[in-house]
Amino acid sequence: MPLTDTEIRRSRPANAPYKLSDSGGLHLLVTPTGGKLWRWKYRCDGAEKLMALGRYPDVALADARVKRDAARKKLAGGIDPMAERKAEKTAVKVATEHTFEKIGELWLDHWKGNKSARHSETTRNRLKANVYPVLGERPIAEVEPMELVQLAKDIEARGASDMAKRILQIIGMVCRFAVAHGYSKRNPVAEIRPSDILKPTRKQNRARIDAKELPALLRAIELYDGRPLTRLAIKLMALTFVRTSELICARWEEFDFEARRWAIPAARMKMKSPHIVPLSAQAIEVLELLRTISGNRALVFPGEQDSEKPMSNMTILKALERMGYKGRMTGHGFRGVASTILHEQGYNHEHIELQLAHAPRNEVSAAYNHALYLEPRTKMMQDWADFLEQTRRGGKVLPFRVTAA
Repeated sequence: MPLTDTEIRRSRPANAPYKLSDSGGLHLLVTPTGGKLWRWKYRCDGAEKLMALGRYPDVALADARVKRDAARKKLAGGIDPMAERKAEKTAVKVATEHTFEKIGELWLDHWKGNKSARHSETTRNRLKANVYPVLGERPIAEVEPMELVQLAKDIEARGASDMAKRILQIIGMVCRFAVAHGYSKRNPVAEIRPSDILKPTRKQNRARIDAKELPALLRAIELYDGRPLTRLAIKLMALTFVRTSELICARWEEFDFEARRWAIPAARMKMKSPHIVPLSAQAIEVLELLRTISGNRALVFPGEQDSEKPMSNMTILKALERMGYKGRMTGHGFRGVASTILHEQGYNHEHIELQLAHAPRNEVSAAYNHALYLEPRTKMMQDWADFLEQTRRGGKVLPFRVTAA
C-alpha cells in the first residue's frame, strides 16, 4: 500500500534502520537517530542503484513522488539520473574553482616566462585594477561577450581608450589559455572586435622637438636647477637615446668603463634580447659624475624616496615640463631626434636601427645581433655626442658628416 502522511508522522526510530515503502521504488528510510530520508531504488545497465531524494519533512510525501517520477522519466529516456546529478555537481564545483581570477593567475605564471619582471607586474596590475573587480569571481567558462563589451566601454568612458584595447587583448590571452587547458570551451573575446565597440582614436607620435630647437633644449638641460641626478639622467638619455625604462633601471654592474660599453640585459629590453650601447667620451664623463652620487648603490638612478627602487618613469618627463617643454618633448623624443638627424647625415640605416634596438630579432640571432656592427656604431655614437656638444656650445644645429661607413 502507498504511504500516507499520517503513517510517516507516527513512525518512530528503532534500534536498526527500517523502510516505509511507497510505490515505484520509493521508500522512506527511518534511522535510529530519528532521521527520515527519502530513497528511490532503480536499476540501470543491470545494476541496482539507490538515489537520495531529500529529507522528510523538508521534502513532503507529494514532493518525493514528484522527484521520483521525474527521475523515472529520465531513466526511461536512457539517462541515469544519479550519473546526471553527479555530473552537474562536478560541473558546478569546477565552475566555482575555475574563476576568471584563478585562471588569470595561472595564465600569468605561464606567460611571464620570457617577459621582464616589470612588464609582468604591469600586466598583473592591469588585471587587478580593471578586470578582477568585475569578472574575478565569475566562472571563466560562463563569461559572455557582452560582459566584455560593457567592461571595455566602461574603461573607455574613463578616457582610457588605449587601456580598453589592451585589456581586451589580455582577456583574450587568458581565455585562449583557458580553452587550451580545458577550463572553458570558448574564447568570448574572439567573437568581438575592439573596432566594433570602441571609438576610433587618432594615433599620435610621442612629442619631440625639431632639430632647430635642439640647441635651446641642450642649454636648458645644462642649466636645469632641479635634482642633479635628474639632469644627468636626461644628459645620458640624450647621448645614448635608450628607452626611458632601460635608462632608469640601469645598474652599475652593466657598465664596462674600460671597454666603454653599456650591456643592457635581455630582461630589461623591449625586444627581449641583450643590447650593447657604445659609450662616447661625453657619456663616460656623465657616468663619472653619476658615480659620485650613486656609485655606492646598485642602481645608477635610485629613487628619491626609496633608493632600492629606480627613479620614477615620470621624472624625466616632469623635468622637461619644468624646462618649458610640456607637450613638446619627452624622454622617448630623444630617440626620434637622434634617428632623424643620423639618417639625414647619411649614417647606415641598419646601424641606426640596431642602436635603437629596433631591428627584429629571434632567439637564434639575438645573441649575435646585439653586438653586431659595434665598430661603426661606436664611431656613430661618438660623432653624435660630439655633435650634441658642439650644438649646445654653438647655439645652433651644426652639420656633421659621416667620415667612415
